[in-house]
Amino acid sequence: MEPLLQQQILAEGAVLNTGRGRPSRPLHFAAAGPVAIGGEINVRHVAVTVQRLDGSTEFEQRIEVDNRHAAAADIVPRLAGLIRNAIAACGRNPLGIGLAVPGIVQDGTVVYTPNVPGLNGIRPGDRLAADLERPATDVAVDNEANLAALAHVWPHRLSGDDFVYVSGDVGIGAGIVIGGAMFRGRSGFAGELGHVTIARPGRPCPCGSHGCVEQYAGLHAILQTAGKRNLDALLHALDHGDTRALTAVENAGEALGAALASLINICDVATVVLGGSYATLFDHLAPAVRTELGTGVLAAARRPTQLTLSAFGSTAVTRGAAALITRRYCLEPNLLLPPRELTTGELLGES
Repeated sequence: MEPLLQQQILAEGAVLNTGRGRPSRPLHFAAAGPVAIGGEINVRHVAVTVQRLDGSTEFEQRIEVDNRHAAAADIVPRLAGLIRNAIAACGRNPLGIGLAVPGIVQDGTVVYTPNVPGLNGIRPGDRLAADLERPATDVAVDNEANLAALAHVWPHRLSGDDFVYVSGDVGIGAGIVIGGAMFRGRSGFAGELGHVTIARPGRPCPCGSHGCVEQYAGLHAILQTAGKRNLDALLHALDHGDTRALTAVENAGEALGAALASLINICDVATVVLGGSYATLFDHLAPAVRTELGTGVLAAARRPTQLTLSAFGSTAVTRGAAALITRRYCLEPNLLLPPRELTTGELLGES
């Protein structure tokens, strides 16, 4: 522990005297210690979070922007600008950068993202690192729903050992956690809840199929059905009892609940955590989702599924992206220390 104290990574608290043995000093991460950055590219925004090793947040920023028809050459530099602002605000060089994207990622390459097609087939982490003049190894990339789920696992398990995190925007993503670990599937395609078919034949989807749940329960679908331009307008209508808006959200809740019931019947998770726009709409959306879970989940009579609101709201994704970095360093604390110079004996292979 002494090297971590010397490097001001850990700090000692006030002396505790329990009345037995020597007084002790509790250790905690230093407030001015290392930080990691979580960045997010999503359908309608880019965002960034600076996080300390204990999971607390030092800086956050989000910009609303439509990325549906934007090229990677426009999207990535926009996020790089936010990250530069974040580094300047915290005044420290980050340990690394976690990058969340709304699609399937394999070995750093985005292989499937129908709602932000400008990212398809590219390595956004490499491009971001180049824009920031950092090594490519400084940036780790993963799916946005997976990283939002990670925010509920690290550094604290907020939703138990078995849960599914569901984010709702234009698309619908799910991060599945089983036994405290992320379940990604063989090729990383696990969690594509938005493309579960609930109506055949049904509405066409950008993925090439028909009747996908995101065409009925995605935010874009809800807004179209409600006749509202954006989430704020929808919330205003809901709060004032607008019948069309209430019906649109209820129908979306039924569609989402039906897809979740199928997922839970397969994975048998205990909890569903709603995030993204679903967190904002939770009070209006939850009743219909709960009804579908109650009738569609085979184990509902023995163990009802718990439906909860994400504690992080719209920041879960960037928090999880930062946690991708902080978790690695906390599990391997030797990485936090500067390289040690070898002695002459060690260089010569002497014990």
